[in-house]
Amino acid sequence: MTEDDQTDEISQIEDRIERLAEIAERCRKYILASKIAIGGGGALLLFAILGLFGTGQTAALGSIALVLGGIVSLGSNVSTLRQTESAIGDAEALRSQLIGRIDLRVVADAPMKLV
Repeated sequence: MTEDDQTDEISQIEDRIERLAEIAERCRKYILASKIAIGGGGALLLFAILGLFGTGQTAALGSIALVLGGIVSLGSNVSTLRQTESAIGDAEALRSQLIGRIDLRVVADAPMKLV
């Protein structure tokens, strides 16, 4: 494998890492939204049970659906985030390995120029 091939492969891996980082960030946003839905649904259910603000059975059923949907979304996105972070770690390790294989040269013989 030539140095240009390794450089191209490193660039592809870095692009993949960026795409995975975007997926991870999106998962974090959905996790936050899921936690908000669970909390909001729980509060609405409490209000419905206590009869505050004139809420009825429809609000209670809606709040239960909100809590359950939030739990499902939270679980799904947490597992996706873990898998994505694992894939990022693997890609970074591969990138480091490829960078380590490149024969880098120190340019010390060049004269220093003042700007």
